[in-house]
Amino acid sequence: MEGILMRGKKAYAMAVRRPCGDITIVDKPLSTITKRFPFLNWPLIRGSVQLVLSMKLGFSALSQSAEIALEDDEDLQPESAFEKFLVDKLGDKLNKIIMGIAMVLAVVIALGLFMLFPAFIGSLIGAQGVLTGAVEGLVRIVIFVAYIFLVSRSKDIQRVFQYHGAEHKAINCIEHNLELTPENVAASNRLHKRCGTSFMLVVMVIAMLLFMVIPIEGVWLRFASRIVLLPVIAGLSYEVSVKWAGRRDNWLVRAIIYPGMLMQRMTTAEPDEGQIEVAITALNKVLAQEQEDEPSGETA
Repeated sequence: MEGILMRGKKAYAMAVRRPCGDITIVDKPLSTITKRFPFLNWPLIRGSVQLVLSMKLGFSALSQSAEIALEDDEDLQPESAFEKFLVDKLGDKLNKIIMGIAMVLAVVIALGLFMLFPAFIGSLIGAQGVLTGAVEGLVRIVIFVAYIFLVSRSKDIQRVFQYHGAEHKAINCIEHNLELTPENVAASNRLHKRCGTSFMLVVMVIAMLLFMVIPIEGVWLRFASRIVLLPVIAGLSYEVSVKWAGRRDNWLVRAIIYPGMLMQRMTTAEPDEGQIEVAITALNKVLAQEQEDEPSGETA
């Protein structure tokens, strides 16, 4: 909320605009679980691991940013007796509990809406194999596109998408070896091929192809298979979208990421000067952390 999170190799930095106009920076080291257990960084395994770590970091950052962005907002102070009771009893833990519940609900709703419901629709056609998998996959993609379109109508989400655009612009600026100035960032592209939006579309296409070649009879077995195969789908998608396409630029890569780049026209928006300033602040902090860890001056 009202901020941007940038990840480096060893740490992350989050810059958040406070109600008073100042920018607060939060920076912490990233999880070292893949260093303690190197097998978690093996191909096909690392995709699922990174997805879980990213979700954990995302919800944590969302909770922290909400506390910073809303800390001085008197309109959001507890008013009812029940709200005051919760604040008195739980104190600083209240926000973490609420975010924990929200995270569980988000995962459950996402699984139901994007995995189980399309599988149910696919089972209604009365066929097996390629046709069922294709129908299920197309339904999943339509739901995803419709969902993004609907939430993008919200003014609050539009501000999130503006910060998303500022994030991409800052990263594109530094990756094109330009000085990280407001002018250079503003002139940079707001679309980026390693964006999570593009990753989600790759996930859905790979899921469709996988389920087309793995025929499973029975709606309940089909439901179970969609959950069990999630780590496989995440692993394959990570290798294709991040490790392969993210490091190359040719006609095949551009063709694969093209639908995701189109989707980013909905999930990003042109940022204002203040949002660009937040993006630059977060990215500068991450770059400074990386340079401290790398005496040679190389950055992530």
